[in-house]
Amino acid sequence: MKIRKTPVMDGQAPANVYIYENRKEEYIVIAIPALEWSFSFAYEEEAVAVAERLEASLGKRLDHERAALLAERLLGWAREM
Repeated sequence: MKIRKTPVMDGQAPANVYIYENRKEEYIVIAIPALEWSFSFAYEEEAVAVAERLEASLGKRLDHERAALLAERLLGWAREM
């Protein structure tokens, strides 16, 4: 499991981001407890589809611009796994 910190909302301290990779079952889970939010995707899913779903999911908790920036950052971290 990888733990990162990132600002989620303006004026707040950086929030913990937890990224878990299950290599046996081939999926990744990303969670941000401060937002009460989590997201999972399988290795086989296309990168563009994952990015769209991730941004839409974050968009339910954040404004569009912040959701897009955070989605890009989260996908970059997930690719490092």
